Amino acid sequence: MSQFVHLHLHTQYSVLDGAIKIKDVIARAKEYGQEAVAITDHGVMHGVVEFYECAKAEGLKPIIGCEVYITGGSRFEKKAKSHGGASTYHLTLLAQNHTGYLNLCRLVTRGFTEGFYGKPRIDYELLKESSEGLICLSGCVSSEFSSYSKSHDLAGGRAHVERYLKLFGDRFYLEVQPHDFPEQKQLNRFAQDIGQSLGVPLVATNDAHYLCAGDTHAHEVLMCVSTGKLITDPDRLKHEGAMLHLKNYDEMVAGLPGLEEAVKLSRSIAERCELSFDFSTYYMPRFE
Repeated sequence: MSQFVHLHLHTQYSVLDGAIKIKDVIARAKEYGQEAVAITDHGVMHGVVEFYECAKAEGLKPIIGCEVYITGGSRFEKKAKSHGGASTYHLTLLAQNHTGYLNLCRLVTRGFTEGFYGKPRIDYELLKESSEGLICLSGCVSSEFSSYSKSHDLAGGRAHVERYLKLFGDRFYLEVQPHDFPEQKQLNRFAQDIGQSLGVPLVATNDAHYLCAGDTHAHEVLMCVSTGKLITDPDRLKHEGAMLHLKNYDEMVAGLPGLEEAVKLSRSIAERCELSFDFSTYYMPRFE
């Protein structure tokens, strides 16, 4: 039985970014002895039902989530950053229960219908309206929390965390990840400092994008297709030092020395999530 659960994971439904087929991720998680596994695709929930059914069929607990895009301004503002628009960040949300699942669906839908500008964006106002039943993780190196780490703004980072603590309380966690590049290591230290000072627990995630360590090059090619670059372009998007394959417990602990409790906490968070789908009836949409 593994003491680690993947809570931040991208499947094939993170189009041109995730490179893990759902059946493969369920099989590998089961092979590792993991009793639960999450799906957190970028801004969408297209793969949720397939993921849920596949996990249940193999005796694993499916954790339903999404890595949403959240703007630092208003979701209604459609302005490029180069023209004074707000930055867009990543934020990891997990459905703790049925209410959380419905709220996650609302957030993703309104991200498309109200906030779409290059990506389906939500904002803090919308998150505040629909936070019930959701567990929130601070995010990866593309998160707003990470932006304070990059600028060495401890006061700004504390204020950001305090804002989210007011919204989520004990359902808010600071993410640390085992990737070997400077920005991630700096973010991990930043999270440790703020987490200790404010009493916010750290949870280890992996931000998995592909199944095996040997898939790194294939994933880089996929990213080139996504960004319109050649693999030979020196300025193409790279993930140097980030091994985004599906890791087991030993790999997570080895990548996060001294943070074994953060790795184990992932399982405790998975235990907090209790969501089941009823496929025995039809749920028709209600049009106002």
